[in-house]
Amino acid sequence: MPRNALRLAVFTRALLPVLATASLVACATAPTETPPATTTAVEQSVKPGINERYLAADLDPEDWVNRFEVESREIYTARHEIVAAAGLRPGMAVADVGAGTGLFVEPFAHAVGRGGRVFAVDIAPNFVAHIDERARAAGLTQVESRLCREDSVDLPRASIDAAFVCDTYHHFEYPQSSLRSIHEALRPGGHLVIIDFERIPGVSREWIFGHVRAGKDVFTAEIVASGFELVEEIDVDGLEENYCLRFRRR
Repeated sequence: MPRNALRLAVFTRALLPVLATASLVACATAPTETPPATTTAVEQSVKPGINERYLAADLDPEDWVNRFEVESREIYTARHEIVAAAGLRPGMAVADVGAGTGLFVEPFAHAVGRGGRVFAVDIAPNFVAHIDERARAAGLTQVESRLCREDSVDLPRASIDAAFVCDTYHHFEYPQSSLRSIHEALRPGGHLVIIDFERIPGVSREWIFGHVRAGKDVFTAEIVASGFELVEEIDVDGLEENYCLRFRRR
């Protein structure tokens, strides 16, 4: 059996109890003809305050460039492999959700070409302004930086073919609402690529356990319960602390 298929099979078996629980909850709260869970109640933050420093008026994007876009960060060193794993093609529309300093904006723009579209989405006004300047300086007319809310990507319905969320899902304070907005923005059959930190006792760093609220199985169950199906776990060269999962919109 190929390595990726074996990894996905093992992961899926481990995930079954979590998915079963999520399915029972979903069946009890949502009609079967509408996969994404809906609720009239106001969703409560799952990790209050996690994004406060990004919302600060004095946030300096250059400080974060020096943190995010350095060789000591594996996301940066594996950026070319990550772009390949995203599976973008000319003409596609992709949303980089939690785009931050815009690390992936230029390579995504080249991947989708002039006929495609890159929505660089973030909740931090200073990041959005920084990305806008970065895209204009590079002549990337297919890039649109967009400020979104903490509970929604604020994109038009059926406007994208793919959504990319890199080391940002654990920053979703309102995951149900955010996932619902991504589901609505994706066209039928569209893909969602999630990269986030492994949270493995005895393996992962202590910082990760304090910063990331849950592991891969819990995050996967939340995404599946929101109208997505797990397609594969992608083995990305260079990623040790992070995993990469591809989902399809149901």
